[in-house]
Amino acid sequence: METLDTVPDEDFLRLDHQICFSLHAATRAFNGVYREALKDLGLTYPQYLVMLVLWEHGELSVKGIGERLRLDSGTLSPLLKRLEAAGYVERRRSPEDERSVTVRATAAGVALRERALGVPRRIAAATGLDLASIGELRERLSALAERLDSLDPGELRPSCD
Repeated sequence: METLDTVPDEDFLRLDHQICFSLHAATRAFNGVYREALKDLGLTYPQYLVMLVLWEHGELSVKGIGERLRLDSGTLSPLLKRLEAAGYVERRRSPEDERSVTVRATAAGVALRERALGVPRRIAAATGLDLASIGELRERLSALAERLDSLDPGELRPSCD
């Protein structure tokens, strides 16, 4: 069995050995599938993620949405503006803290949820995986993200022997 210590450095530099590239390719493929699945809803994939969070949690601060989606406010603000222009969300300054903006789904945004109900099932079917495999893959990817998030950046620098 190969281990990190037994694989030659040159083999690690092959594109087809890069987990990051496999994840990147899968993400691009998912984006294409979602683009088609969300076309009738008039949503982009990032907008869909925002709506999922709001449908699940109700009114949230922009910061709270960003934390759940791993997006910074510079990326999230234009998304929210477009969703607001479409009539799906409403943004309000918090009366307690003027710096904080809360977001909630409007009646049209709530109604959109009903139209979106079939999307996850279509995406799951498109993967060709059974539900158990999808769950296992999601758990493994979540654990990978947690592990990578917890790294100290110094761990990635070469050691000076």
